[in-house]
Amino acid sequence: MLNAIEHTHHLTGKPAPAQGYLGLSFRQLLLAAFLLIAALLSGTSIHALFTLDRMAKNSRETARQAVQLTESAQRLAERTVAMERSARQYLVLDDPAFHDRFVEARDQARQALGELSDSLPMAPRDIFGQWGVYVDEAAAVLDSESRKDKSEQLKVFQDFARLPPLNERMAQESRREVDRRNNALSDALEQQRQMLTLQVVGAILLAVLLAFCFGLWLSRPLARLEHAISRLGDNRFDQHIDVRGPADIRRLGQQLDWLRQRLADLEAEKSRFLRHVSHELKTPLSALCEGAALLDDGVAGQLSDNQREIARILRQNTVSLQNQIEDLLRYNEVSFDAQRIHPVPVDLRALLHKVIDDQRLQWLARELKVEIEGAARTVVVDPEKMAIVLGNLLSNAVRFSPAGGFIRFLLSDVPGMVRVECIDQGPGVAPTDASRIFEPFYQGLNQPPGARRGNGIGLSVVREYVQAHSGKVYLVPREGGSHFRIELPDEK
Repeated sequence: MLNAIEHTHHLTGKPAPAQGYLGLSFRQLLLAAFLLIAALLSGTSIHALFTLDRMAKNSRETARQAVQLTESAQRLAERTVAMERSARQYLVLDDPAFHDRFVEARDQARQALGELSDSLPMAPRDIFGQWGVYVDEAAAVLDSESRKDKSEQLKVFQDFARLPPLNERMAQESRREVDRRNNALSDALEQQRQMLTLQVVGAILLAVLLAFCFGLWLSRPLARLEHAISRLGDNRFDQHIDVRGPADIRRLGQQLDWLRQRLADLEAEKSRFLRHVSHELKTPLSALCEGAALLDDGVAGQLSDNQREIARILRQNTVSLQNQIEDLLRYNEVSFDAQRIHPVPVDLRALLHKVIDDQRLQWLARELKVEIEGAARTVVVDPEKMAIVLGNLLSNAVRFSPAGGFIRFLLSDVPGMVRVECIDQGPGVAPTDASRIFEPFYQGLNQPPGARRGNGIGLSVVREYVQAHSGKVYLVPREGGSHFRIELPDEK
């Protein structure tokens, strides 16, 4: 197969398609697209998990600091009460053990005070200084010999009386600091939530956009393949098939182009075969026709009635066989010629008038009326082939219309196309014939009485030429008469 492909490119003289898509196959590109989208979504998810983990750690740390602040404030208050109690007992009992308890409680209180000072950067610094001054003054009195003096003792009690308000202020500052940290944590959480929301929404939108772009990017070669196969199905072998895309799609396009050339060669061989067969058959058929005519004319001698009937039957059948061969050749030429159209802007109404005038003798002989409804309309078609299409529709309508009947051609516009409709008052198409009416050499059941049966290629020629113009022709169901509709692209 690969040798045949290389041979094809050698015959056409065209280079192989450009190596696009990084030389990857369709499946590899599809896998890469899925991996890219999965990596995008996975990266966003992992980032969200890390962010949530970090925020959880911050929340735990904030809670721990809040507990630590509360504990320090409570411990400071407790140690202050213990200092005051130990000091009072020492002043009354003068027992050194109480002094040692005072010193121990003071050290523990100072430690709690230091923790609060470090943890409350927003608190006024003077409250910590005042607390230390009052405690130092009380300790100095307790260490002096004048501690028995009532005035000195009163001074100690005053110093201790000033400590609870300071402890309460520090407790308030601790609560404010906890609230500030909680608010900061809440703001950070809200900010991270909004950021994560934007990231997730952005990742989803980007994933959808990537999926759409990849789908569009990868579907284009498939659309070209579908279009190429459709052209092959319509027997259009004159256009080179060049499908660009992944490596395996390009190879498939090359194989289709090789198939196109093979089909074109086979079509040409079929045409040559039909021409040769026609040439070989025409000579003996002409001899048979001539011999049957001579026998029927009595040139070889007088014939009896039975012999004359046999000669007449022989003559009719040879003429019929000759007509059928000529019809076959004519349809083959039409099929081949439909691949070569030369579209130009044409006034469709003027073309219809010309076709009707060309067949004026036929429809006047049957006392028919032919009219055109609709305004002038310019379409881009091959005027010669479109005249054959309209002429075949008119001759078909004339053949089946009753004497004195009416034939109408309707011109109209629909979005993106132009319609041409032919309506007659004949017997119409039998329901069993509707699906096969455009097949070559097919003749329906409703034949006009007394008329010679047609060759069955008129409507098939209509379909061939309309399809060559990228249009459509079909039979519209109708009671009483036939209704054919042609739709042509409106190329403005």
